[in-house]
Amino acid sequence: MAKKCVHKGCGKAYEDDNEDCVYHPGPPVFHEGQKGWKCCKPRVLTFDEFLSIPPCTTGKHSEVDDTPAPEPTGDQNAASKVPDNTPVSLGSLEAALPAPIPRLPTSQNTSVRPSPSQTPAPPPESEDDDPSLAITDGQTCRRKTCGEKYKAGSTREGEKCVHHPGAPVFHEGSKGWSCCKRRVLEFDQFMNIEGCTTKDRHLFVGSGKKSGEEKVDTVRHDYYQTGISVIASLYLKKIDKATSTVSFTDTHVNLDLRTADSKRYQTEMPLFANIKPEECKYRILGTKLELTLVKTDGRGWPVLRADDRLTGEIVQVGQAARV
Repeated sequence: MAKKCVHKGCGKAYEDDNEDCVYHPGPPVFHEGQKGWKCCKPRVLTFDEFLSIPPCTTGKHSEVDDTPAPEPTGDQNAASKVPDNTPVSLGSLEAALPAPIPRLPTSQNTSVRPSPSQTPAPPPESEDDDPSLAITDGQTCRRKTCGEKYKAGSTREGEKCVHHPGAPVFHEGSKGWSCCKRRVLEFDQFMNIEGCTTKDRHLFVGSGKKSGEEKVDTVRHDYYQTGISVIASLYLKKIDKATSTVSFTDTHVNLDLRTADSKRYQTEMPLFANIKPEECKYRILGTKLELTLVKTDGRGWPVLRADDRLTGEIVQVGQAARV
């Protein structure tokens, strides 16, 4: 009988106890807006990016959750440690507080002033896939908590997309979604809250474009290198994995990066030296695109781009060069 793995980031059904399992052994970490896993370094800004962080550890499937509990954050309410039968004196409180400032009458209108106009929110994403856009096999539905994957050749008849249209809400230890009322305490329980809205079709690619798109001409980049590869980072936040493309040639990296806040960076980046395109790879993280460029020879690169100005500086292997 098939069993379900409870490791974070896995969740697969399995029968062979010796089957490899790729998962996160550490607990989730949410700190000052950043999200990630304690067991690995990537930190992202949005919840969707957090869910897409690739697992970092390979082990065996298990029905027992051995993820360590999050570390306590310290005393958040010291008063809760006072025993119920301990008398509390408030006699010194009045002396410690400053004297109240007297209120003077005013003839000014005290009505609430309207707040300055806010930047209008971008138009909502289309609720339907553009029929002119191709859907790749295995592409995941873009709606939150749906998780269904597209199967090549599917007629898509009878689809049902159960999802949460709202945003995740974490408040004073409780976790839930803004679109429904259910609240839980544990992160695992939150991940298992069933969607509250059903659509007749999944959303795999959407419209593929957003109105009011802002063109980005340049982005900051840095890199370091080893004897066989160059690891480059291009800093652009909120890159949309579903609509962005990255491809490699012998001499260039072709980029078409779209972001969740309607920005687009499109360029053909010339490289200092030739690479092996079939061995190169990339990762999209919360704040950047990371490229791993495999060299055709072992020489060092003094710059990343062929059109960067040579400074005469010798870039040491394994040291970062910031541009």
